[in-house]
Amino acid sequence: MTIADRWLLPDGMDEVLPPQASRMEELRRALLDLYHRWGYDQVMPPPVEFLDSLLTGTGTELDLQTFKLTDQQTGRMMGVSADVTPQVARMDAHSLKRQGPVRLCYCTNVLRAKADQHQGGRSPVQVGVELFGHAGLEADVEILRLALTSLQAAGAGEVHLALGHIGIYRSLVEAAELTREQEKAVFEALELKSPGELAARVSESVADPSLAAMLCALGELHGGPEVLDEAREAFAEAPQAVGAALDQLRALHAGVAAEHPEVDLYFDLAELRGYQYHTGMMFAAYVPGYGQALAKGGRYDDTGRAFGRARPATGFSLELKLLATLVPSEPRHDGIWAPAEGEGLAEVVNALRQQGERVVQALPGQRTGPEEHRCHRRLVQADGGWQVAPLASTPDQA
Repeated sequence: MTIADRWLLPDGMDEVLPPQASRMEELRRALLDLYHRWGYDQVMPPPVEFLDSLLTGTGTELDLQTFKLTDQQTGRMMGVSADVTPQVARMDAHSLKRQGPVRLCYCTNVLRAKADQHQGGRSPVQVGVELFGHAGLEADVEILRLALTSLQAAGAGEVHLALGHIGIYRSLVEAAELTREQEKAVFEALELKSPGELAARVSESVADPSLAAMLCALGELHGGPEVLDEAREAFAEAPQAVGAALDQLRALHAGVAAEHPEVDLYFDLAELRGYQYHTGMMFAAYVPGYGQALAKGGRYDDTGRAFGRARPATGFSLELKLLATLVPSEPRHDGIWAPAEGEGLAEVVNALRQQGERVVQALPGQRTGPEEHRCHRRLVQADGGWQVAPLASTPDQA
């Protein structure tokens, strides 16, 4: 291995340097403060858990994303957290056991075996909120509004919100009584967004012509709010649950538009991301210039059932590294440059730092000056004491 090779990082792993690290920390604080004002309590899940609890109820996708290792103390298999949401669901169901609605938020590092196609990278900093214990539409509206408010706080503009509801597809598939193999074929065709492929798979698997037509129509129902009217006609003979899902989407649209009229809303009734995980509405938020969603979430009821306490749940997550790139991170020259020594200097420097000032004190023999250390002021001796002066007004005294 050459000296240059020693500095290589694994694919998908990245380091965060100044000033981006400072921007991430500012944004982390701003978001957690925002969630606090909305009534969400912060939790800190562990970085590693036993696989039995870590992957409960999450499906195969998260299993493939999870780094696995053996606990040297027990011999049991453990996993490194690749998604915080199942951990927070366990905390609500097993650790907290509170009654009524519970609002939790978090910000923590996760590790993934491969890059996430929706949010990128293998070492994201995941921030998000989860609302447990309320199955009503009001909880979903709150989550959507808070997700959009989070993006606003991060400096996002021209947000495009994609909304879907997994219950529509689930209801049609259940009514068609497909086998596992048939459902897999239809599912894959819908994921490909290929009308021809979908029609072929439906023709092979669905005997009822009405249900076949509705499943084929599902792949074409995407666009603005008018899609909901088209879906109402296309699913006139669908099971009652389909109509209820459409009613929910319309109400969500109204709830978002009332508080965030600037958001461009898009509906995709064939969006199946998180099919094994979600149980109701799903959403993803995009901004121009980013190929992946900046925020994603939805309803995932009963995840806590495996821990002995089934609870309604809805929430969202964001990737802090990605979010922090919305606003360019320019180094802030906001410091005060202090010389290496001087009578009474230590007391003055300590007092300034206690007031919240950033003070950089030179070291003996140091060659770099205040500009390199992002200082725009300096401490100078005047009138028998130390005073803060503009950098350009005095000669370098380092």
